[in-house]
Amino acid sequence: MVAFFEYIPLIIFFIFYKMFDVFIATGALIVTSALHLVVMKATGKPILHRHWIFFGLIAVFGGLTIFFHDDTFIKWKVSIINGFFATALLVSNYGFKKNLLKGFMAEQIQLPEAIWSKFNLAWAGFFITLAILNLYVAFNFEQEIWVNFKVFGLTILTFVFAIVSILSIYKYIPQDADENEKENKIVSVSDINNDK
Repeated sequence: MVAFFEYIPLIIFFIFYKMFDVFIATGALIVTSALHLVVMKATGKPILHRHWIFFGLIAVFGGLTIFFHDDTFIKWKVSIINGFFATALLVSNYGFKKNLLKGFMAEQIQLPEAIWSKFNLAWAGFFITLAILNLYVAFNFEQEIWVNFKVFGLTILTFVFAIVSILSIYKYIPQDADENEKENKIVSVSDINNDK
């Protein structure tokens, strides 16, 4: 349910794009993203740093898109967010010797350190791939194709990669681990990409 709730701004963006245009849809995205934070605060749910960062990026790049009436800014936002994820994973791991994915998932999944490092690197590579792929689609295809790719393509790719990455480490997970917890982590890892 939480994962679906975080997809609402993206769904609203898509609906307003189909009804109006990318500029009105961008305005709707900004407003819905702000309301998302308000609802989280009102219901006592923790607002993480990433939520504030994503809202800031949406507000800045969305605002520039509307002000200059140029969709280039909102197109770049997707790649910047993915680049941010990749950079955070790489810098924290290699610069500060802290594996963010391990910190995020260690209570549910126990893995050897070498596997955590590979898992972290795989996700960093995935986010870099998404950033590049977004720019390719954004600037080589029609706007409508990019919007469909942003809403459906990136979401599907993230869920597929989350499932494949969990399956790839399955043999390293102790067999007495709770099956429900492992299934929950597939959703949790994919949540990382929800705000793009």
